Amino acid sequence: MKICFFNCAKVWGGGEKWHLDNANALAKKGHQIVVVSNIDSELLKRANNDNLRTKAFNISNLSFLSPFKRHGIYRFFEAEKFDVLVMNFSKDLKTAACAAKKAGIKRIIYRRGSDIPIKNSMLNRYLFGKCITDIIANSEATKRSILLNNNDLFPAEKIIVLYNGISFNGFENIKEEHNTPVIGTIGRLSYQKRHDLLVSIAKKLHDKNIDCHFIIGGDGELKNKIRKQIADNHLENYVEMSGFVNNPHEFLQQTDIFILTSEWEGFGYVLAEAMRARKPIVAFNTSSIPELIEDNKNGFLIPWNDTEAFADALIALLKDKKKREEMGDCGYNYALQKFDFEKNQEFLIDYFLKG
Repeated sequence: MKICFFNCAKVWGGGEKWHLDNANALAKKGHQIVVVSNIDSELLKRANNDNLRTKAFNISNLSFLSPFKRHGIYRFFEAEKFDVLVMNFSKDLKTAACAAKKAGIKRIIYRRGSDIPIKNSMLNRYLFGKCITDIIANSEATKRSILLNNNDLFPAEKIIVLYNGISFNGFENIKEEHNTPVIGTIGRLSYQKRHDLLVSIAKKLHDKNIDCHFIIGGDGELKNKIRKQIADNHLENYVEMSGFVNNPHEFLQQTDIFILTSEWEGFGYVLAEAMRARKPIVAFNTSSIPELIEDNKNGFLIPWNDTEAFADALIALLKDKKKREEMGDCGYNYALQKFDFEKNQEFLIDYFLKG
């Protein structure tokens, strides 16, 4: 098959990881792959480093208004004659879907990775009604949100759920004793991740003289705001900001407990990665998170915004090493069963072929 992965995000996130991982895996299986992204995107850089075929377009949220931009993409599609097009964002959809239909691409797939309802606009009704042939949702929560504003936007039977896969091959977990227990998180420093709540939780533990250390991995537009909140609460020696994480598994090996304070998640790659690293997890019970965390088995699910209960769960885990190990082992087995990349790849190839 000839497959185009079309993702014009400039920053790196879960959607970009999904596109790159699957592009690489399909290329190794002999399929013809082209990755399309923005000129200065992290995805394009990594795809080039992996020796994948790439194509750069300068795509913004308003690019769909430019007939020249749309025509350039159409000519690219017409020349390449793809069997499958997989898009990731709303701006990808608005800019490329019509061009793909005009160029005769048979499978025009929207891979939805965000648990946010789709607007019931005239443009969306046209794109989903006339251009898109299939939708891949990364969780049941994401699938439910797609039709929330318009139940007739797209046939529900053509929306499949395919969880993000992670590889288990070649990953070793090292049991390391820390004199001071480490509580870690990884994620973009953006509003969605609600690091402000994390700092509030850390403050509660600090005020109770709980011996531990927080590490925040990630970068983003709220970096200075979060750093100021840490300083204002005199937590500089209690909460560390380590910056962008190149190797999540290596980062996770340095932690004892993983936490996620997100207000919503389409899937939450990092939760699966934490389970692979055999880390117990504490997270808010929102969005797709209950699809990954089984309460009191591989982690604790906390009612949304209840920072007191979140702090109490952390304290309980910090005091019970055996519980941490049991939750970590349970999470590993759960992730291996549900999120194994190789199994997901087999399903995806079959899905592309049988469509």
